[in-house]
Amino acid sequence: MSAAGRPSPFVYHFVRIVLRVICGAYVRIRVEGTEHLPAGEGGYLACFNHPSWVDPIVLSAAWPDGRRRQRVFGPREETMAVGARNRIITWTGRGIPFRPHGADALDATRRATAALRAGDAVMIAGEGRLSDHEGVVRPIETGVGHFAQLAGVPVVPVGIIGTRWVHFGKTIRIVIGRPVDPAAFPRGKAGVALLTLAIHDAVQELVDGTDDGPVPGRFGAWLSDLFNDRPWLEEETR
Repeated sequence: MSAAGRPSPFVYHFVRIVLRVICGAYVRIRVEGTEHLPAGEGGYLACFNHPSWVDPIVLSAAWPDGRRRQRVFGPREETMAVGARNRIITWTGRGIPFRPHGADALDATRRATAALRAGDAVMIAGEGRLSDHEGVVRPIETGVGHFAQLAGVPVVPVGIIGTRWVHFGKTIRIVIGRPVDPAAFPRGKAGVALLTLAIHDAVQELVDGTDDGPVPGRFGAWLSDLFNDRPWLEEETR
């Protein structure tokens, strides 16, 4: 990994190829709206809805922008030194981890904006946690608009459709919308709030009318929920 925290070219492309092979062996991925990707070499935020743990994997495997390095804002962990998954993420250099409850909010903001200013495409699950349903985007956290304004980069809305329940041969759609320009909004908290609302509406528009689809068979249901963490649903049933 480079001093700036970006993955080396070998590691970056090796991981991308491996993820593409793994995903392609189980599902089909269709990308729509590639014409909306920003031109040039500058960085941007790609804000996506988050119905499943597989979303960052699908995006890493199939994101169509070959001009920029792709990073993912996350995971949310106390330490990246514990757990095989965290060690792999650290090795690949694709993640921009942050600690729970905003314990390192300033450092995480610096890492994210540095990646954007370096020309990377930073993928961010703007809802801050898993969605409850594919067609309903939860409120986007204001940090998304804050990052965009600090770095002076556009926000690309992304709708992920088909990952809540996955099964063999299923088609997953990645729908890319028109970028939201932070320069069109005032600076400060009020401007960030308006920008964040515009980002939410743009992502929601991409997934309007979709539903979770049927629950697959035993293996598909197990895989779909393998790393999903929705403790609030468990609390609602008590």
